[in-house]
Amino acid sequence: MNRVYVCNCFGVTEEQVKKHADGGACTPRQIASACKAGTDCGSCVRRIQALLGRGACPRRELVDQGKPALTAVAPESAPVLDEAA
Repeated sequence: MNRVYVCNCFGVTEEQVKKHADGGACTPRQIASACKAGTDCGSCVRRIQALLGRGACPRRELVDQGKPALTAVAPESAPVLDEAA
């Protein structure tokens, strides 16, 4: 498997960022809350923004209602990543 790292500080891959986005993370700050990417040197924040795109946030309604937008569990369709690999 070819892994493309977005955040070298915490070893976060594009696949992980996309998984968190599928789970409801709509902003780099929400990605940071989910996996720490972007919280150390910050050089990956623009790449995270690019991965998130400018599309509509699927859970924006929850945010607008003051409810949590992130899920504690990844969607079933998200692959389970082997952290030891």
